[in-house]
Amino acid sequence: MEVDFEQITTIAFDADDTLWVNETYFREAEEEFASLLEGYETKNTIDQELFKMEMQNLELYGYGIKGFMLSMVESALQLSNHQLPQQTLLKILAIGKKMIDHPVEVLDGVEEVLKDLHQKYKLLVLTKGDLLDQERKLKKSGLSKYFQHVEVLSDKKEANYASLLKHLEININQFLMVGNSLKSDVIPILNLGARAVHIPFHTTWVHETVSEDEEKNNNHLKLNSIKEILRYL
Repeated sequence: MEVDFEQITTIAFDADDTLWVNETYFREAEEEFASLLEGYETKNTIDQELFKMEMQNLELYGYGIKGFMLSMVESALQLSNHQLPQQTLLKILAIGKKMIDHPVEVLDGVEEVLKDLHQKYKLLVLTKGDLLDQERKLKKSGLSKYFQHVEVLSDKKEANYASLLKHLEININQFLMVGNSLKSDVIPILNLGARAVHIPFHTTWVHETVSEDEEKNNNHLKLNSIKEILRYL
């Protein structure tokens, strides 16, 4: 897809699964959670009930590991008819703590790209999730030095982006968003009239998926890896 980036002065990057690995650890945690509860239900049912609980809790807890931990606890109590042994509850909490303490795995090519682009553009991190956790990951990643501004949003809908761009006095015509999620990083940005680059990650949370028509009917640049962006900027 031919997209014009000539006017771009500011580039924002999503964090999870764009700068570093994230969703992989959630999938691993779901596997561990299902194993702990295999005596109560089938894996398929456990997965479905956990996702349903996450969706119910999203407005209350927001995105991130801590909300996921609480949803695991609530799902486990529900699936076990509130007969969950204390030891199993502690193991569920340990799954979440392990996720929080996990080393940050920066994706291939990210630092090379940031090192090049930060000399020519104003670079931002625009992500969602738990503030403390995202700050921790950014610090551990060693990438902070490349960004002029970091914003952890409660959500990434058109209104969230529009409000932030206005606050930061960024011209929509000069703004580019780079991320792995069509739903959060691409479609809202295109609807505002800005530019977007989609770099898919090998696994996507069900909540972030869009229909094939939504993917096809959007004028954005799709790349296989972040390193390819240097051909266009």
